[in-house]
Amino acid sequence: MLATVHASRADAIGRLNDRCRHGLDRTARITVTAACLAALSDGSLASRAIAQAHLLQALRRCTFDPRDTERNRGSFTVRDTEVHFVIDYYDAALEWGSEDPADAGVTTRVLTLMLREDL
Repeated sequence: MLATVHASRADAIGRLNDRCRHGLDRTARITVTAACLAALSDGSLASRAIAQAHLLQALRRCTFDPRDTERNRGSFTVRDTEVHFVIDYYDAALEWGSEDPADAGVTTRVLTLMLREDL
């Protein structure tokens, strides 16, 4: 029974993380480190906007091992650059960690896109 509860909780977190990665969670924040953005653009405003669009497109296509039920971290390649991401769970005020990442009502997800050296 305990294993089933844990699996259900992990599955719920995974579904909420999928919503975050796909841009369907209106409370989520998506951030890109300066190094990641610099590696994928020439620094101009237009180039940075295009790089961000490519990052989000690749993020939404990211695939996971079926055993990874939370799907809260991973990596993918954009323009021959390996990009990593992690989803952290905070309270609604973004001050503390979330008490229950499986509850979207009390959790704000922050997804960070970064290079390996940013880890």
